[in-house]
Amino acid sequence: MHIEKNVFENIFNIVMDVKGKIKDNIKARLDVVLFCNRKKIELVSDGSRVTKPRASFMLEKKAQLLVYKWLKSLRFPDGYTSNISRLVNTEGCRLFGMKSHDCHVFMQTLIPLAFRDLLPKEIWDALTKISNFFKDICSCKLNVDHFKRLETNIVETICKLEMIFPLLFSDSIYPYIYRFR
Repeated sequence: MHIEKNVFENIFNIVMDVKGKIKDNIKARLDVVLFCNRKKIELVSDGSRVTKPRASFMLEKKAQLLVYKWLKSLRFPDGYTSNISRLVNTEGCRLFGMKSHDCHVFMQTLIPLAFRDLLPKEIWDALTKISNFFKDICSCKLNVDHFKRLETNIVETICKLEMIFPLLFSDSIYPYIYRFR
């Protein structure tokens, strides 16, 4: 569950562009130049200054505010999760104090809902697949065939995530996947 929390925090922080907590920094963008062919997110130099262009996986400020207001309005049945609306600061556009179980619920049920209309389809699809992977791993009934399918699907999902997000993003996912295999 703690690995799921780390994956959730990485996804949420990078999509919501939380300052100081994202792995989309200058070093990651320099790695993109060295190892990837993604011209849209490479650093731009105008001679005296280097700027980092906004990536398609980061929400604009208005979209971020919509997500935080939506989270503030959520209500869950007693015992399902803590009151997530108390953990949201809409003025500061911040989410704080999430416990592992809250991240578990958010990762498995709310990520596909929160970002559905706000992110491009291919990014939303990859996030939904990683969400479904964690949901399937935590299900009560699994058979051998299902595990084989999960093993194939998670490799494809990680590849999609690596094609979308900076290279440093996946380091929180790998330990969990290697335990799964």
